[in-house]
Amino acid sequence: MLSKIKNLLSIHHWKSRLLLWGAAGAVGVAAVGFAALADWAQLGLRRLLALWHWWPWIGAPVGFFCIAWVTRRFFAGAEGSGIPQTIYAMRPGSGAAGEAVLRVRVVLGRVFLAAAGLFCGGSIGREGPTVHVGAVITHAITRWMPHGRVEAQRRALILAGGAAGVAAAFNTPLAGIVFAIEELSRSFEERASGTTLTAVILSGVVSIALVGDYTYFGQPVVSAAARSISPGIFALAIACGLAGGLYSRVTLLCVDSLPSVIGRLRSRHPALFAALCGLLVAALGSVSGGLTYGTGYEEARAILESSAHLPWHYAPARALATLVSYLSGIPAGLLAPSLSVGAGIGQVIADTIGNNMAVPFAILGMCGYLAGVTQAPLTSLVIVMEMTSQHAMVLPLMITAALATAASKLISPPLYQALADRYARPSP
Repeated sequence: MLSKIKNLLSIHHWKSRLLLWGAAGAVGVAAVGFAALADWAQLGLRRLLALWHWWPWIGAPVGFFCIAWVTRRFFAGAEGSGIPQTIYAMRPGSGAAGEAVLRVRVVLGRVFLAAAGLFCGGSIGREGPTVHVGAVITHAITRWMPHGRVEAQRRALILAGGAAGVAAAFNTPLAGIVFAIEELSRSFEERASGTTLTAVILSGVVSIALVGDYTYFGQPVVSAAARSISPGIFALAIACGLAGGLYSRVTLLCVDSLPSVIGRLRSRHPALFAALCGLLVAALGSVSGGLTYGTGYEEARAILESSAHLPWHYAPARALATLVSYLSGIPAGLLAPSLSVGAGIGQVIADTIGNNMAVPFAILGMCGYLAGVTQAPLTSLVIVMEMTSQHAMVLPLMITAALATAASKLISPPLYQALADRYARPSP
């Protein structure tokens, strides 16, 4: 009898492991596919811009209108970043509403509609949406897991999937682990740690196997002086933290309440409101010379490789375009555009100080602004350090992330947690 019980437990153990391994691998494949789709969308936009520079004036408003309408009509829960939905679904008591945002149909719509948003010129990222995709994939196996109805196991799988999504999207496995602890759960739970580590490692391995071991921003060359601490770093950290906190605060205020006429338009005619947002995105892109379209990776990489010196207004224009794209109601991540905004801020501050350190200040600016927006300093530190391969800059990056987060907290509550709270409110 005892032998039969042990065999049954062993079968359940291996069934759980195989299901988790398969789901983690699927997250890696989905992240790579999403990245390729986003790249194709941006390539298509650039080719259209080369032929017809006026394309966004038509594509953005019409595209945003259609994407917002389709999102609300068929894929409710796919709007915005995807990280708030994942956080909300993990909360005890989220119930049917939490399950609704974890439907496979929702993330399928999110992937293709986000790519459409990029093709139309939106300033959006795919990393936050990939967190949502990862959470849905691992949550989908809950029904086949032994004791699949146990809430702790369900929450652990969502957490693992979201973390795996970050690891695969950024190609930074360590960042996925830190993100799970710092942003998604806000605490370390031993029951979920093994599941999370397994999912993150496997999704990262799959991602690397498919696209290779690479960093999005290459390996920027920085001098030994960039590893030391200077007064300029403190100024940069505080500036990025305040800017990131201001962005979060404005985002939350706009989500809660817009001025009366605009607010009524958004609530009564959301697709038309999205079209007006698209028109504003086109205007910002036109004024900036096309610099605010897409994820912002190319612009940030140009700064880090010293192949371009962007104008001072790039960072505020990119931040505004990202805000407008998010408020339009289309699927729109914030992480990649935030990194690009931070790079722009760092370049401007380096120019102002006149220290000939545009590249290291851009790297620190990416870390500081992302920390200011998310108030997740360790995640920001690890993402930037791994994406730029600047492990020698760990000390200035740590100081920047910590100061920026502290400055941001003076202005705004944590953005993703506050946005997740809104899913708990009854619909008007």
